[in-house]
Order: sequence, then C-alpha cells, then structure tokens
Amino acid sequence: MKLLINRKIRFLFVGILSGIMVFILISAALVIFPIRNEAYYIIICGVCMGVVILLLCYGYFKEQHKIMETAISQITEYRSGSKNISIECNDEGELYRLFHEVNSLAAILNAHAENEKNAKKFLRRTISDISHQLKTPLAALNIYIGLIQDEAKELPAIQEFSRLSEQELDRIETLVQNLLKITKLDAGTIILDQSFENVSGIADDIKKHFLLRAKQEGKEIHLSGQKEISLFCDRNWIIEAISNLVKNALDHTERGGMICIEWQSFTTIVQITIKDNGSGIHPEDLHHIFKRFYRSRFSKDTQGIGLGLSVTKAIVETHNGTIEVDSALGAGTSFIMNFLNPTKL
Repeated sequence: MKLLINRKIRFLFVGILSGIMVFILISAALVIFPIRNEAYYIIICGVCMGVVILLLCYGYFKEQHKIMETAISQITEYRSGSKNISIECNDEGELYRLFHEVNSLAAILNAHAENEKNAKKFLRRTISDISHQLKTPLAALNIYIGLIQDEAKELPAIQEFSRLSEQELDRIETLVQNLLKITKLDAGTIILDQSFENVSGIADDIKKHFLLRAKQEGKEIHLSGQKEISLFCDRNWIIEAISNLVKNALDHTERGGMICIEWQSFTTIVQITIKDNGSGIHPEDLHHIFKRFYRSRFSKDTQGIGLGLSVTKAIVETHNGTIEVDSALGAGTSFIMNFLNPTKL
C-alpha cells in the first residue's frame, strides 16, 4: 500500500496494532487463568490501550499539523513576493510528493517570471533605443518642413503637402512618446511621486489645456465636483490619463457637444468620470478598446493611433485603480475611474 510508504504512518499503524495485540493477549491470559475481578483488569487494560492509541495519534497529528503550518507559511511568503520557497520534502509518502510538486511549480513560476522580466527589460531598452534614434531625424524633418513652407509661400500645393507632412510627423512623434510611456509602465520602472492632490485643481489644469481646441471646434468642457476632494496620486501621470480620455471625447464629439469631467468621493474610493454626448462606442468594440493598437471597423477616426486608452489603463492600474466604460451608440460614452482613498481606510 502506498499509504504505508511513509515511515511515520507505518510507525503509527504498528503502534496501534501493537497496543491492540497486547490488550488481546492480556485479556486472553486473564480469561484462561482465572483471577479474581479479572473484568476490572480487562477494563483497566482497555483504558490503557485507548490512552496509548490516543497518545500515538496525538503525537502523529501534532507533527503533521506542524509540517502543514510550515508549508502554509512558506506558500504565504511566496504569495507575498518572496521567491525563496522551499518546503522540506525529504521523506516518502503522498504528502511529501505534494510538497515536492509545489516546490517544482514555484521553481517553474520563478523561471517564467524571470524570463518575462528579462523580456520586458529587453523590450523597454529596444523601444527606448529606437525612440531616441527617431527623435533626431524627426526633429530634422520638422525643421526641413518649416523651411519648405517658408520658401513656398506662393505655392499652395506645396504648402498643403507640407502641412500634411507636418501632421504625419506629429502622429509619429505621439506614437513614439506613447510607446515609451507604456513600455515604462509595463516594465514597472516608473517610480510614482505620489502625494495628496486636489482633484479640482487637476481638472481645471486639464480644461485650460484643451480650452482653445474646444472653442475652435464649438464644444464645451464642463467641470463638476467638490473643491475639497483630494486624490493620493502622481499628479503628472494622472493628468496624462485624464487628458487622454478628454482628447478621446473631443475626437468623437460633434460641434456643440459637451465633455464633462466629474469627481466625487465615497467611503473608500475617489471616483473620476469623463463623459461626453458624442457618437458612442459600438457594442462589438467595448471589450477591446483598451487593447493596444485596436482600431474599430466602425470608427470614422482615421488619425488615431490606438495607444491612448492603453496608456490611460496602465496609469490607472499603476495607481491601484480601476477603469470602466459605459457607452451607447448616439448617446455618448462615460469612462469611470475608481481609486482607493487612503484617508478612509
């Protein structure tokens, strides 16, 4: 039997069997050789046998409990981030086979985590190198286009081509910057400079940034929320996240549209909502909009890169927050961000 492979289980069974055999032999002797009050002696022997068996079982299960507690402690430490899990499994039996498999699984997970970490570092370095290499020619091309525009003021066709070229260069530069941001967020190399920031002040700065564009396009940006609400965050990164959502709302809202930045505080969370009354998101796209480079077949936006929402999601999650989307075609879209409120925990 595989159950008896373990020496401790064998010892327990042998001990119990020995106790029973001794009791049987003593009881038989008392019956064969008449002794006054033998029934009392048999009862006493039975009680002694029961006590011995209970002590053997108590010792065995106490040791098993200690072994399990040690294993649980090791697994808990592993879940908490320690990679040096090593459950002792230098004995035979099913339990130690399980411990061996747990150790093997932890080693495999550590190897995968290390490989993923190295892959992310390589990707980050590669994209960073490519991005830095692109900056110089992009800057040079912008200068050349500016010179061409100055020299071709009387040539409308060249002016138009120069303007379009400038737009495409801006798109490339935006793509490069977003790639740098998202790879840094993925690799976990960004150290957040967090402090309690006034949400009203953040929203006001974002409104000022987009105010000129909104006026040119005949749209309004409305702010709504209590002045005293604060958020524990990295101000620059949160502005980046919300700005991406506001830009996305402006891109998908017609003239006369309204973009609202709303914030409110609940018991344990601070919630920031960006909503518009634009074209909305097709139901087929709702589960994919945070994917990188995702482009909807229903979208009329031909200029988008498909990284803005991915960057926003990564920033929110880096702040241990969540982001959700609610949208209806022709009615508008709402992006809801929830952040833990440390002051209420």
